[in-house]
Amino acid sequence: MRTPILLAAIGQHQRPYRYAVTNITLRVNVRPTSRDTRPVNLDLGTIDLPVTAYASITHRVTGVLMFFASFLMLWALDLSLASEASFNRLGDLASSPLAKGVTWAIASILTYHALAGIKHLIMDAGIGETMRGGVLGARIVFVLAAISAGVWGLLIW
Repeated sequence: MRTPILLAAIGQHQRPYRYAVTNITLRVNVRPTSRDTRPVNLDLGTIDLPVTAYASITHRVTGVLMFFASFLMLWALDLSLASEASFNRLGDLASSPLAKGVTWAIASILTYHALAGIKHLIMDAGIGETMRGGVLGARIVFVLAAISAGVWGLLIW
């Protein structure tokens, strides 16, 4: 049984794809042994994501990075509270360029995650729920995060 030609809706206008798609062509080209006609693999490199998707993905990634950074920060807190000698050793360690870089990265990640969380809270209040508002909010978060990363760099070094 043939399905109708797929149409791509662009505003009020519709134009057909170049080839007619049928259940048979989908089964042959997508999954030869299945009735399921969904694509098997998506090539994520070819998908053009909006800025809101990048903001959402980055928010999730920074949340995971903060989880792992919390272990490092707890270790540093424990070391600083153990004794005066370990506190001084931590101070010497924290003055190294590598430790400053890690501190800058953790502060920048925390700041971005907090800004994106505030954006989500504002959207939960009903402000900026449209696509246009989401794009504007994501761009504002990226700009503020870049500025704050620069400020953190100046403060740490």
